[in-house]
Amino acid sequence: MGVLTAADLLPEADQARVKEAIQKAEARTSGEIRVHLDDTIADEVLDHAAYLFEELGMFRTRDRNGVLIYVSAADRRVAVIGDAGINARVPEGYWNDVLALLQEQFKNGRFADGLCLAVERVGEKLRADFPFERGDTDELPNDISFG
Repeated sequence: MGVLTAADLLPEADQARVKEAIQKAEARTSGEIRVHLDDTIADEVLDHAAYLFEELGMFRTRDRNGVLIYVSAADRRVAVIGDAGINARVPEGYWNDVLALLQEQFKNGRFADGLCLAVERVGEKLRADFPFERGDTDELPNDISFG
């Protein structure tokens, strides 16, 4: 068996499920959620996710309420990063709780389920702190990005 790639981890049908979860979560908040998958990375996962956060322009939201869910497929490493606006509102350890949810699902081979659950959990928090208001626009793409 070869090295696990991002495409192996999340085939097209599962990509559609995750994208739908993002759209559903964002319909109830002004916040933005992105999911990014890489095949593998050489960097420390949090450092690489922070780099991608910048590269994907996630800091450009009006309320600084973007959240990136990052996965390195072959390494099975994950990170969740929130921008300054949402970080100021989440309780201590919140991102670690989202990570634990992802890791538990991944450990059981439920990659799409894990991503959908993480998106839902983040979406609930964003909705509580940044509810959707008339005139809100989708500031970032809802597509899953791959590196």
